[in-house]
Amino acid sequence: MPFAVPDACTLPTAEQPLRLAEFDDLFATAVRRIEPITDTHARMRLTGPHGLTATVRDLTARETECCSFFTFTVTTEPAADGEALTLDVEVPAQHADVLAALTQRAGTVSARTMP
Repeated sequence: MPFAVPDACTLPTAEQPLRLAEFDDLFATAVRRIEPITDTHARMRLTGPHGLTATVRDLTARETECCSFFTFTVTTEPAADGEALTLDVEVPAQHADVLAALTQRAGTVSARTMP
């Protein structure tokens, strides 16, 4: 599934498919719900094994280093087993299309793994 990388991204071109694969893995294994809040703000609910929060924090921190227009906020939630969290993703208005593409990809990838 193609994903247009914005010009503002400073991640080397050779590394972009690897980063996208990391996000796809996260979307496929952990995303349970995606809630568009506004054109510039989306919320994802994730669940997974212990270590999920650390994985999400690491991935989003690295993404912010190359695409500084993203603001990721991770909020942990109570979970009976494993970990649960909310991931808020915000962008400035000029990057609303990037957020839309990201949430569409998350929805598509996570839907392929849901029963």
